[in-house]
Amino acid sequence: MAMQLWRPCPLRGWERRGWADLPAGLAVAAYIIPQCLAYSRLAGLEPVAGLWAAVPALLVYTVVGTSPLLSIGPESSSAVLVGSAVAAFSASGAVTPGAAAAALALAVAAVATTGWVLRAGFLADLLSRPVVVGFLAGVGVSMVASQLPRLFALESSADEPWRRLLDVARHLDDIRVAPTLLGSGVLVGLLGLRRWRALPGPLLVLGLAAVVHSVADLASHGVTTVGAIPRGLPRPALPALPGSMWVEVFLTAVGITLVAFSGNIVTARAFARPQDHSLNANRELLAVAGTNLGAGLFGGFPVSSSDSRTALAAAAGGSSHLVSVIAAVCIMATLGFGGELVSALPLPALAGLVVYAAIALVDLVEIRRVVAFRKSEALIMATAFVGVVGFDVLVGIGVAVALSVADLFRRVARAHDAIQGSVPGLAGLHDIKDYPNAETVPGLVVYRYDAPLCFANADDFRTRVLAAVRAETEPVAWVVLNMEANVETDLTAIDMLDSLRTDLEGRGIVLALARVKHDLAIYLDRTGFTARVGPERIYPTLPTALNAFHQRQAQ
Repeated sequence: MAMQLWRPCPLRGWERRGWADLPAGLAVAAYIIPQCLAYSRLAGLEPVAGLWAAVPALLVYTVVGTSPLLSIGPESSSAVLVGSAVAAFSASGAVTPGAAAAALALAVAAVATTGWVLRAGFLADLLSRPVVVGFLAGVGVSMVASQLPRLFALESSADEPWRRLLDVARHLDDIRVAPTLLGSGVLVGLLGLRRWRALPGPLLVLGLAAVVHSVADLASHGVTTVGAIPRGLPRPALPALPGSMWVEVFLTAVGITLVAFSGNIVTARAFARPQDHSLNANRELLAVAGTNLGAGLFGGFPVSSSDSRTALAAAAGGSSHLVSVIAAVCIMATLGFGGELVSALPLPALAGLVVYAAIALVDLVEIRRVVAFRKSEALIMATAFVGVVGFDVLVGIGVAVALSVADLFRRVARAHDAIQGSVPGLAGLHDIKDYPNAETVPGLVVYRYDAPLCFANADDFRTRVLAAVRAETEPVAWVVLNMEANVETDLTAIDMLDSLRTDLEGRGIVLALARVKHDLAIYLDRTGFTARVGPERIYPTLPTALNAFHQRQAQ
């Protein structure tokens, strides 16, 4: 069956939904316009770049995306990644920041398209909860560090967040009062309005800041504004980038793609409604590709989803992709007719908006929950945080993901196991370590290993089975392997089972298997293990294996 590139028109039935989606679309537009301006600055670009990125991204997602409410466009964590990369690429002067950012968006589109072709939607699961919590907290601190010099009207050439914080600390005497008061006022205003999510807080507060800037003549006190922005959208074009830089751009885009894609999936799942059955991880890879292709061709930068705007759309009664279309139309109207209003927004006010967004990323409740759950996951979370703040966003993510995979590998390689016995008053067999009054059957060892069998734990499995046999005080006649948790396997593990069978038979012990699932049985048959152990020694349930043992002992 051919892969479908787009759905039937997502706006079908707009006449029934329009009245509900119209206010939701206007609310999202009121949020996304100031966010576009602020996140463009966070990415090291001219403010208008965010508006250029948002329009094609919103429209493309309505055709390709699978979540009816997901709000696509400039987003804080992606903007931090882009800002770090753009600063590195443009430092030599061989490429402009705008061209570097647009090239990154196109590279993200290419990487996501490759992932879609390879059906790599499962990669979103590599970002475990501790990685996400630590990453977001690190991004939040990095965002604050990047904006404090702008908030206080200070100069800082440092790249690392902790160096920026040191620069601010060293130049506290040079802080300018007017920009600081205006930016801090925006932050306080946004914090005060966040309980009323239906109100377009960023638009209201930034509009008030623009009025204060004009009335109080803050320009004479060192408060600068966005300034003139070009009207309309630029013509689609490829960025001017030296050919030698594309390899590094694509390598950087891999990390940005993973973050953008994971953000789309996490947010879409969080706001999915019972009637939403179309959410598809692989299809979202195609959506990441399409939205970033549009953003890159129109001079924008890599885009992702926004949980705050998606939550606003849901709270305002939005129900379809029409919300994104309305928001895109509002942005185009702003580019066409509202340039003077946008140009009057003070830059310290935008810095206050970014700091407000950063505060929301540091989830203290989730941090405490991870710490209380398991030390290894707390270490992963801390690694992600330190990596992002102390080194680089992509380094932090990469090391934390590697630690997550290593921690999973460790748990699989040394999985929980159990010797099973009967417990008075309870049906079935249970782990004797969980029940002190459990009783094993003399001459029988029932063993369970709670992980897929593979090369990583094959030797550990064999060692533990033989240790269980040696631990019995009476001679062992049978070993029954409870395979209910061992659905997945590989050739190394099956070879180990064969070696174990031979070893046990040499001691006069029968090896039997119980609860073998169909997927495992296929590989046991394919390798000839079933024939060697004997089909009569593979039982569908533990009771049938126990009955066979008792019958054999009674003979």
